[in-house]
Amino acid sequence: MAAPTVSAPRPVSVRLLGLFLAGAAVAVALGVYGEVHDPTREQPYTLFFSNTINLKVWFATVALALAGLQLLLAARLYGKINIPKKSPPWLGDAHRLTGTLAFLVSLPVAYHCLWALGFQSTDTRVVLHSLFGCFFYGVFTIKILSVRVHGLPDRLLPIVGGVTFAALTGLWVTSSLWFITSRPAGLPLF
Repeated sequence: MAAPTVSAPRPVSVRLLGLFLAGAAVAVALGVYGEVHDPTREQPYTLFFSNTINLKVWFATVALALAGLQLLLAARLYGKINIPKKSPPWLGDAHRLTGTLAFLVSLPVAYHCLWALGFQSTDTRVVLHSLFGCFFYGVFTIKILSVRVHGLPDRLLPIVGGVTFAALTGLWVTSSLWFITSRPAGLPLF
């Protein structure tokens, strides 16, 4: 019986290329689906909000707040801030939980955007919002895969995490902030 052969690990450049191709595939797939899909224009869920738009504004705001908290936790994990002075043992778990919750809260918003509205290019803000949405889920894919792939440069995860947060911020600015600041007087925010 022949001895099993041990394959050499893939070079870092191949692993990085795989991550970026996976993220690009997600971003492009979402954009293509949003473009070719016939939007329903329905507002299927409201929970306790007055309409779906208000639900999306607040869910996106919660997602951004959780992502901001995750960014602060990551800064503590990487020693960029020293509050608290001694890092608690649960900090890594809290970081992962806030990221998971931010992602989960973003899903109903993304689902409605894709299903009911599709990829739109009616004006600059809307096309930017559509692009930020596709980019966010693409870079989020890279971030999640970066945690699982070993042998990557140490600086990759913080950079990708920051870019993910920046993409979510762009999404929020082109949707929630725009809605909050431009809605007609008397239109409820809840």
